[in-house]
Amino acid sequence: MDDLLFRQAMGKFATGVTVLTTTHEGDIHGMTANAFMSVSLDPKLVVISIGHRARFLEKVSQSKRFAVNILAEDQEPLSRHFSGRPQEDVQFASLDGLPVLDGAVAKVTCDVASVYVEGDHTLFIGKVTAIELEDKNPLLFYSGQYCELTTLETNKI
Repeated sequence: MDDLLFRQAMGKFATGVTVLTTTHEGDIHGMTANAFMSVSLDPKLVVISIGHRARFLEKVSQSKRFAVNILAEDQEPLSRHFSGRPQEDVQFASLDGLPVLDGAVAKVTCDVASVYVEGDHTLFIGKVTAIELEDKNPLLFYSGQYCELTTLETNKI
């Protein structure tokens, strides 16, 4: 199967945009990712997927903790910043001892519960330790482009 065809097909699944953060040896580290999902309600578990070439992989492997910042539609510059195109000086808040991004739709902190190496990525199952929410629209990613949420008109019966 052609790699480009696979990437194009996977890009047809609209996702939210997250910035994953952690601390290691006193330094804050982060990366943009859309490979995130909830796994379980009891216990509360999520999964993130990190490519083996990402520097963030070593940091979260050593810290055993991470935060997921689900970005708001006005935070596209932060997504670009953490995907390797620095655009601004980033200020962090703290939640449960981890760095988080103010203004994110949701901030979820986790302790690593399990690790699975699959293909060219490592999956980290995180046990949720804290959550903060904001009432904002999320930043979306679809077919290689950032998008905004719109509500569809529905007929009332």
